[in-house]
Parts: sequence; structure tokens; C-alpha cells
Amino acid sequence: MRLLPLKDPERSWRHIKAQWKKDAEGVGEDIATFGGIGAFEALTAREGDSQGLYHLTDGERVHAVCQVRRLLMSRYSAPALSARFVNVSPIYDLGVADTGDYAQMLVALFSGVVWLSRDALSANHIRFLLKSPGDSQFFAALKAVTPFSPFSKFTIDGALIECSLKEATAAAPSKVAS
Repeated sequence: MRLLPLKDPERSWRHIKAQWKKDAEGVGEDIATFGGIGAFEALTAREGDSQGLYHLTDGERVHAVCQVRRLLMSRYSAPALSARFVNVSPIYDLGVADTGDYAQMLVALFSGVVWLSRDALSANHIRFLLKSPGDSQFFAALKAVTPFSPFSKFTIDGALIECSLKEATAAAPSKVAS
């Protein structure tokens, strides 16, 4: 799965909402009952492209949407990425997909934000607001300090993940024996 920007947020959101409406109706639910849908709808209606709306897709369906913004925050000396307003496809909220699939999707979404911090939205710090504090269980292993971890700091408080990335180091030139 890849985390990609919504190129035309209003039009793209209509497509995503139609897909999710069909998913919800497939199990007898009304898409209007999902609280986060209204908030995301308001974000897509804003003028301009500065709102940083992204969708997690496998190429065939959209699994999640969120807002990712690069911000200057007083607690950090460099820009931070803030990921919030996470909405997931009704297949996750309504139990069509199992808990393992839900965990994989959330981890893929978080990984996409980390990738953005290393690429298009360069930032050393990430604030990722999960849907609920219960979702933090899927990220607990990332708190472990290991040599291969990309994080110099990783904390979870309630539904908020805050992490700092290790500085990327340039590979030292290898010496060739003569």
C-alpha cells in the first residue's frame, strides 16, 4: 500500500466516499453515521491545496485517508510532520476485515508518513494521531531501542505517537585494497 496525496481533493473524496458507502451498505450500515467522515469532508471542501490530504491505497481500493502537514512547532528546532484526521474504510470499522488486517493497514499508514518525512515533506519529527488509544497496541514494539530502528525517540501517549528520526548518515567511502 502507498500513501499518496489527493490530487483533486473534492473529486477524489467523492470517489472514496462512494466506495466506502458501498462497503457500509454491504453490511447494512449508513455511511453518514461515521463521525470522522464529516470532518474530512470539510477538509476537502477548502480552497487551495495546502491542506495536505493523503489516501492509503493498494491501487484498487482506498483503505484510509488523513491530513499530513509540515509544521514549525515550538518544541522542535526543525519542522515536524503532523498526521491527523485518520479515517478508515468501513470494512475495518464494521468488522469485514479482521483485527490483523486493521493493524497492517494502520502500520502501512504510519510507514507512509515516515516515508513522507524522509522524502517529499522532509522532517525529523512526527506527530501521528491515531483513531483511538486502543490502536497504540499495534505500535508498542516500535518503542524498543534497537540499532536498526529509524527512531532516536519513540513515545506513545494515549492516541498520540511522537517520534524523532535518527539523522541520515552518508555512507563512508569504502577503502579498496591496492
